Amino acid sequence: MPLNAAQWQKALTADHLLPVYLLAGEELLVLEAADALRAQARKLGYTEREVLDVGNHFDWNDLARAAAGMSLFATRRLLDLRLPTGRPGTEGAKAINEFCANPPPDVSLLITATEWSNKHEGAWTKNLDAAGALVVFNAPKPHEWAAWVGARLASRGLSATPDAAALLAERVEGNLLAAAQEIDKLVVLRGQDGSASRIDAAAMENLVADSARYDAFKLTDAAFAGDGGRALHILAGLRSEGDELIALMGWLVNQLQLALRLANARDFAAQARAERLWPAREQLFRKALRRAPREHWLQCLARAARIDRMAKGREAGEPWLEAERLIAAIAEPRAASALA
Repeated sequence: MPLNAAQWQKALTADHLLPVYLLAGEELLVLEAADALRAQARKLGYTEREVLDVGNHFDWNDLARAAAGMSLFATRRLLDLRLPTGRPGTEGAKAINEFCANPPPDVSLLITATEWSNKHEGAWTKNLDAAGALVVFNAPKPHEWAAWVGARLASRGLSATPDAAALLAERVEGNLLAAAQEIDKLVVLRGQDGSASRIDAAAMENLVADSARYDAFKLTDAAFAGDGGRALHILAGLRSEGDELIALMGWLVNQLQLALRLANARDFAAQARAERLWPAREQLFRKALRRAPREHWLQCLARAARIDRMAKGREAGEPWLEAERLIAAIAEPRAASALA
């Protein structure tokens, strides 16, 4: 039977790893849970990790070979199997069943699946659950959102009244990634005012509605998330409220430079850690970079620099119009012709 959230948190504190784990469900929650398990594995001496990405032409014999391989340094090993669709197919199910039937010593297998429903379950998941642990992460139900927001705020060192948590839950409209991003940004904004007091509804309203920096966050997050309509709506609102485009372009250039550093990195996860990205933003950029190659982001950065010069009066042009085109291209790379 799949572990629930409380059981999973308890499992993370164990002084040993189980032979196999399957973490499945909502992408953000799965990725965060996998990060937590990897951190625990490192504490327990699993200093070697091998990543296996299951794509269209993946050879499932690689799993058996990895499991049977000898450690170079006689240490424990973690096999990190990424199975995005949650469907291993006949060969994959057989390979996983064989691992579960005879797991090698000092090796633990972590399987992550970011698509999941009851239809994914089968004999292989039952065998896996018997040999290790199956954890399914679901988004909160409508009546659970306020409590989830409150708990996540607490996990980030913030305290909020029930009304404040409910207000934030209402604003994110059931979007898990958006909720995580808003909470992480609250950590930044709350840290700026030096206050450790409990956030009430009025303070929450001010933090999420009246901060110009927060609005810039919202704009870039929507654009990199691929939500062009929302991003352009935010941009129009900023313009109508008389916000300075120069400050906004400074933040946008900063985020495009970050995207390029991530695109150039040989190890995305290592670079994300070096950039100190919180998990929600790491996933935001991971998805954005999947939508377009490095050249697209380089072109966007060059255009952003030009718009910045326009806003400062150093180059002719309509900076707000060009900013709209740039935001559209960031959100939807197929709209990159708008940069021409």
